[in-house]
Amino acid sequence: MQIHWTKINKIIEEAPEVKTYLLDCPAGFTWEEGSHVHLAFEGFNAGEKPNRSLIRHMSISTLPYEKSIGITTRIKEQCSEFKTILRKLKVGDEVAIFKTHSNVPLRREEKNVYLLSSGVGLATFRPLVLDYFKRADNVNQIHSLNIDSSKEYLFTNIFASAPEKRFTSQFVDNRRDYYLEVENLAADKDGLFYIVGSDEFLMQTINVLYEQGIKPDQIMLDKHEQELPKFLSLDVSI
Repeated sequence: MQIHWTKINKIIEEAPEVKTYLLDCPAGFTWEEGSHVHLAFEGFNAGEKPNRSLIRHMSISTLPYEKSIGITTRIKEQCSEFKTILRKLKVGDEVAIFKTHSNVPLRREEKNVYLLSSGVGLATFRPLVLDYFKRADNVNQIHSLNIDSSKEYLFTNIFASAPEKRFTSQFVDNRRDYYLEVENLAADKDGLFYIVGSDEFLMQTINVLYEQGIKPDQIMLDKHEQELPKFLSLDVSI
C-alpha cells in the first residue's frame, strides 16, 4: 500500500460547520468521479497497528483537472478526535492519503440519473455532476435532490438547474418534502438512483424506492461491495 504525504493548500468555509480542505496532488495520484480516499494524520502508523482514530474514509469532492484533492466535511462543535484534529489544521500542514476507490461512478446507460443526498453528502456528487457537464454521453439527464435542515445549501454554483445541460437541482429543508419528492422521482421505473448520507438515511430512502417498485440493481450506494446486501436486501427496514 502506497502512502502519500501531502500538504493542505487551501481551506474553504463552505457554510457554518462545513469546510473543504484542498490538498496538493502527489505525483501519479489520480481518481475518478465518486471516489473516496483514506485520510490520516501524523502518527496513525507509528505503532504495530494503525491508529484507526486518526484515519477516516472520506469522499473526494473534486476531479483531477481541478489540480487539488478536495475533502468536504461537516465539523460540529462537539466532534470526534479525528474531526478535532482536522479542525485545527492549517494551510501548509501535512496529511496522509492512501487507498482511493470509487463505489459510485457515473453509470452511462442511456437512463435518467437521480442523485439523492443529505447535507454534506452532496460533496460525493459534485464530481459526478462536473464529469457529466464535461461529457454527457449516454446519460439522458441528471436530477439532484438534497435535504439539509440547516438551509445552508452547498455548491449552489454547480447545483443550479441548467435545462440546456439536462440537469435539474432541488433543495429541501425537511424530511416530509424530501420523501414526497423521492416518491415522485421513483415514477421513473427505469431510472438510476444514487444515495449518499447516513445509514439511517440510506435505509429510509431505499424503503421509499422499493415501495415505488424500484429494484436493487437501480440503486447505487457509496459502500463497499460486501456491505451492499445489508442495505439492498429486499426486506430492508429500520
